[in-house]
Amino acid sequence: MTGAGIAALVAAGVTFQTANASEPAKTSQPAPLSALAAGKLASTLGQDLGADAAGTYYDAKSKSLVVNVLDAAAAKTVEAAGAKARIVENSLAELTGARTTLKADASVPGTAWVTDPTTNKVVVTADRTVSDTEWAKLTKVVDGLGQVAELQRTKGEFKPFIAGGDAITGGTGRCSLGFNVVKGGEPYFLTAGHCTDAISAWSDSSGTEIGANEVSSFPDNDYGLVKYTAEVDHPSEVDLYNGSAQQITGAAEATVGMKVTRSGSTTQVHSGTVTGLDATVNYGNGDIVNGLIQTDVCAEPGDSGGSLFSGSSAVGLTSGGSGDCTSGGETFFQPVTEALSATGTQIG
Repeated sequence: MTGAGIAALVAAGVTFQTANASEPAKTSQPAPLSALAAGKLASTLGQDLGADAAGTYYDAKSKSLVVNVLDAAAAKTVEAAGAKARIVENSLAELTGARTTLKADASVPGTAWVTDPTTNKVVVTADRTVSDTEWAKLTKVVDGLGQVAELQRTKGEFKPFIAGGDAITGGTGRCSLGFNVVKGGEPYFLTAGHCTDAISAWSDSSGTEIGANEVSSFPDNDYGLVKYTAEVDHPSEVDLYNGSAQQITGAAEATVGMKVTRSGSTTQVHSGTVTGLDATVNYGNGDIVNGLIQTDVCAEPGDSGGSLFSGSSAVGLTSGGSGDCTSGGETFFQPVTEALSATGTQIG
């Protein structure tokens, strides 16, 4: 919470891309993998392949990791590790370069671009508010990028959502929304207990009141449950602060060595690793919190309550820590699984 001297963690999500790709190499089928296991394998292969890696994605149907590579030698490395290899034309460097060009030359309201690992391209989408003149500008830029990018229209209109990591305010304080959840068919969200301990009614970044406290647990634990009181969208996703969001489909227990991402309204998105479990933190003034997840992710005041996640799994709520996102430090999170169980809610 801003002004409380309590920092929270953020971890950066990585989106891998693909374009003009061949089908995955037809070899013996790898053993089935969970999404989290696939994420761990993707991280390992990314380090092994280096510049030969061109993005990855999890194939839920076959329960396998598909790894886009640039040549047959890299494909053999992928298959030997238990993943599917697919040889593509566009490297990560080329896709990143396309995004840089779009940011510099095609910054048009009502547009979005995303690196799509299934097509190995950067996909640019324009909504219904984009004028003919702006469409012509987009077309020129995208055509100039060649096979690395493609342009498409959507009939809808891009609007901001109340998603995990976004700012929530009350009185003179600011925290971050953790995860949208459901209880009895009604929408709620989780945030930090030291936030709900100090603030009872919450507004979004525009000042519109959106929710009121239902449950607050702090100290010992550090979670709070807020019920939505306004008609706003509440998708099960986390704001990545780059125009995209990470879909959240469930919750997972933390594991030492797990790569995690944190999103918060002060420092936005940062990455790191789980370094310990069941930590006890004494914040002073009798505020002692137990059972926390310890990480090496940075955080600052205002990030409190924000989302800690691994892939599509919710992992924790930002509690506090030391240092900042300039010098680094240790940070701690309330396990989401405990908060869900205690409040009778589920991710949704």
